[in-house]
Parts: sequence; C-alpha cells; structure tokens
Amino acid sequence: MIAYAHQQIAGTFAFLVRHRYGILATFTTVAIAVHLLLKFVAKTPVERCDWPLWAALLLGGLPLTLELLLKLYRGQFGSDLLAAFSIVTSILLGEYLAGAIVVLMLSGGEALEAFAVRNASKALEALARRMPSIAHRRSDGRVVDIPINEVRVGDELVVFPHEACPVDGSVIAGHSAMDESYLTGEPYILSKTPGSSVLSGAVNGEGALTIRADKLPTDSRYAKIVEVMRESEQRRPRLRRLGDQLGIYYTPVAILIALLAWGVSGDPVRFLAVIVVATPCPLLIAIPVAILGAISLAARRGIIIRNPVALEQIGQCSVAIFDKTGTLTYGEPQLVEIIGGSGADTAQVLGLAASLERYSKHPLSEAIRRAALERDLYVQEADSINEEPGRGLRGIVGGHEVLITGRRGYDEQTATGGEELPASEGGLECVVVIDGRLRALLRFRDEPRGEGVSLIAHLRPRHAFRRLLIVSGDRDSEVRYLADRVGIREVFSSQSPEEKLELVRRETKTAKTLFLGDGINDAPALTAATVGIAFGQNSDVSSEAADAVILESSLQKFDEFLHIGERMRRLALQSAIGGMALSLGGMIVAAYGYLPPVWGALLQEAIDVLAVLNALRIILPSAKLSDYELPAPDHTP
Repeated sequence: MIAYAHQQIAGTFAFLVRHRYGILATFTTVAIAVHLLLKFVAKTPVERCDWPLWAALLLGGLPLTLELLLKLYRGQFGSDLLAAFSIVTSILLGEYLAGAIVVLMLSGGEALEAFAVRNASKALEALARRMPSIAHRRSDGRVVDIPINEVRVGDELVVFPHEACPVDGSVIAGHSAMDESYLTGEPYILSKTPGSSVLSGAVNGEGALTIRADKLPTDSRYAKIVEVMRESEQRRPRLRRLGDQLGIYYTPVAILIALLAWGVSGDPVRFLAVIVVATPCPLLIAIPVAILGAISLAARRGIIIRNPVALEQIGQCSVAIFDKTGTLTYGEPQLVEIIGGSGADTAQVLGLAASLERYSKHPLSEAIRRAALERDLYVQEADSINEEPGRGLRGIVGGHEVLITGRRGYDEQTATGGEELPASEGGLECVVVIDGRLRALLRFRDEPRGEGVSLIAHLRPRHAFRRLLIVSGDRDSEVRYLADRVGIREVFSSQSPEEKLELVRRETKTAKTLFLGDGINDAPALTAATVGIAFGQNSDVSSEAADAVILESSLQKFDEFLHIGERMRRLALQSAIGGMALSLGGMIVAAYGYLPPVWGALLQEAIDVLAVLNALRIILPSAKLSDYELPAPDHTP
C-alpha cells in the first residue's frame, strides 16, 4: 500500500512538472479574471481586489523570473529576458495587472512549445500504453500471473489469444499468428509455430502460444521504443533557438529605448510601458504554434515528426544520402528466374520454399510466397523452423528438411551431395536445399520506383541540394544498376552499417545532410545525419532513430515533407519578425508617454494574436504540397 501511494505521488509530481506551464497559464488567466470581476463588477476597493494578481505574480512570476535569470547566469541571453524585466518592474511600480498579463504571455508560450514537442511522440506513447503489465508464467504445470518486471530469461510464458506479447522470445508450443504492424508499419500477420521468434508488443491471434523468454523485458524491442520516446521528448526545437538569436538584437534595442524614455522623461512608468510592449511574445508563442501546426499538417499527410528540429533543418540540407532497397526501389523483389538442380521439380521446390518462408520476414520471403501463389502451388504448415542470422531458414515441411540460404551459407552448411552453384550474375538470389541436396537457385530483381527519376531530377533545382549520394549494403552491380536508372552519380556499395555511419558523419562535418532509409542497418546513419527520415516504417529501430517517419512508401511524400519544412520556417519567421516590427512601433508610442503599461500589455496581446494567426496559416489546406512531375502511368499490358 505504501509503495502504491509513493507511486501515485511520484506520478502526480511528474504530471505537474510536465504540464507546469499550462497549469500556470490557466491559473494566471483565472487570477486576472477574478481581479477584473472584483474591480468592475463587484466594485471592490482597489486595495482589496489586487490579491489575485499578487498570487499570480508570486506563484507564477517569481519562478519564471528566477528561471530566466538562471539562463542569463549560464550565458543564455535570449529575448524572453525582457519578460523577466517586465515582471520585476511591474511589481516595483505597483502595476500588478500588467505584470500578470506578461506572466500569462510567457507561460502560454512555453506551454505551447512543450505541447508541440510532446505531440511529436504521440504515436510512440500509444505504443507504450499497449505494453502489458503482467505475464503468464508456466511453472510446475500451472500458469501464474506475475508482474512483467519479474520475467527472467528462460521463463516459459503463455501468450493468450489477442494479447500483446510481453517479451522477445521463441515459440516452444502452439500454433497461431501475430500482428506485427506496430513494428513494420505494414499489416504483417505472421504465422507462428515451434521455433518461430516473437517480438514484444506483437498482438497474438486466435491460438494460445507458449514461448521461452529470450530477453528481459527491459531489453526487449518494446522497451527500446519507450526508451527512445522518452529521449525524444527532451529535445528542444532549434527553431525556437532561432528566436533566441533574433532576440540577441531585439532585446538590447528594447532596453535602450526603455532607458531613454525613462531618462528623458524622468518617469519610470514609461520604462515599464516600453518593456511590456517589447515582451517578445511573437517569438515565444508564434514559433511554437508554427511548429505545432507543421506537426499536425505533416501527420495528416502521413508523416510523423518525431523531432521538431527536423522541420527547421530540412530546408538547409544541401547533401541528400539515399539508401537503396525500399527507398529508391519498391523493396519488393520479384522472382525472375528459377534454375533447378539435377532432377528437381521446380514447382515442388517452390511450393516447399513458400511453405517455409511464410514464417519469415526476410526481404525475399514475400517474393517467394507471391510467386507460389501466382502459380497456384500448395502451401502447407511447417512442423518446425529455425532461423539463425547469417545461416538461413531451416525447417521440416511435409516430411522434408528444407534449407533456404545464400551462397555462403550453402558452401558452409552442405556437407554431402552438394552440387556446384551456377555462376553469380549479380542481383539478389537464394539457394534452396531439400533433404541435403541442392534443388534450385532462385534469382530476384528489385526494380526502381517509378517516381524516382523525376524526384532526383527535381531535388537540385527546387530544393538546392548540391550533392546526391546512394549508399547501400548490396553488391556494386545492383547498386550501379539503380543509380544509372535514377540519375545518381555518387555510388557507395557493399557498405556495412559501420561504414554507412562513418560516411554520413564525414559528410555532415562539411555540410548539413539528409539521410533517407528504411532498414535496421540504416538506424546509425539516420541518427548521425542532420535530418534522418525513416521511409515506410519497415523497421522499428530505424523509426526510433529517425527525426521523421514517412508512413506511406511514396517518394512524393518525401517531397511534401521538404515543402512542409520550408513553409513552416517561412511562416515562423514572418510571424516573429513581423511581430517584432509591430512591437517596435508600440515601444516608440509608449516611450512618448501615450501608452500606459496595462494598455501596452493589451497591445502586445493584440500583436500576439496577429502573429499566431499568421503562424496558423500553415494548417490551412494547401492545393499542392509537392511540385515535381510524377511519371505517366505505365499502361503496358
């Protein structure tokens, strides 16, 4: 009970810290409303109707001022320091209403920015809520429910129908299917049989499965997603720092005008009036609103912004680095040739291979299954399977031992009856071995996307990319075949994940880079690039590492993302600079004594509204977010 109470208190405290600016803005709004009601409706004497304002300044203004002064001590000289001067000066001069309005503007801007950053991780938060809190452990013939943090490697767990799998593991009993769409972004429903691997967070189908826990809950795939989600929430949009950079010039000008107004007139109230009008809420509010609007617009277009910094940086990238498979190609290899071994029935071989591949997510699995379906071949259940990294997929199907592997795996694992493989001609291929004998060599081709040529030709003149690179782990012949088709000259083939990472780091040292990829091997490079974009969400790892995730596998969506970033930056700067110009005019009026502090605060609120309305233009429907020409549809039969 005590532990539960501590957990509830900690949860409440965390909520208050996370939403402190929103709570403060709400409290200040209520305080100002109560003050106005006491003064103008209840006709309360002035000395008795200021207490709500004192409460707002004490509970809100004091912490905000201390926080801003701490930033100044750290050398972070930003435009929001004017708000601290306004709050302190309003208290010293007894202009409590003006000070409370400044507190409202400042806390409101911070709340909007915090909401924008939290909104970027909303999809991952939904995933975290799906994670089960208990697991069903089988022990001594009984099934006992235990907290998920008590699961240990080697435990036998039961996953009931329609439950989420609690840990990464292997099936040891039962047959079912699992929905792993959270992992891939595609509606993959994978059959599970003894020997199959299962991922934490995948939703079980109709049958119960008994699994062996291969990892602790904290090391499983789902836990990694939640960990990255928490890290992403702590990132601060760089475009807000652009507002701070503008404030480096704006703040000294405002203070100079305020000091001159005080010095010439001898009236300190004019100093307060100028500072209140100068409070840079177009920077504090309009920019977060533009970020939030861009995140919303992108989400409606099927683009999840995980790091809002990407929206500001995307328009400044001059080097674009593309992964090959699934990015510039469809990521759907087609079976183009079956070379049968001596005495082999290629139809039977393909049917057995498809029966085994139904349990795998290897890039060639779908191509094999699709080819078998097109030929109306019988696909049956596997009695057992085993898939070891680098050694291929092995299982028992219809009484036959079937092995599907690559050239190297065939050479290493075939001990007897092995035949010599045909010479390699480049491209994708796999070897099918049945009952220890070579039965077929399958060859595949992954074609370039139809819109790839148009997009590559569009990027240099329209989006100012100076260099376009293609980086892939595939062999050189395959990569150059694609590069020639789409028009990219700089080619880096046979690249390991470490080599991809080093290449991106090297390029990022000299220019801002954009990396577009879709596989697990792309995750390090996505993190190292100035802006990393996961394409098609084919891997949870790459999605976690990326700044943005394009859910639909379409290069046109990538171009839309470029336009959204450019549009957001343009409107944010319009709102910030335009609002600062209007504030400058108000400061001059206040310096001459024609604008009291309260009216100055109200004028600043009006300027804020105009700046925010301009920033909100980003969410208006746009007739066209992509301006490159798509290729004409191919009607060739």
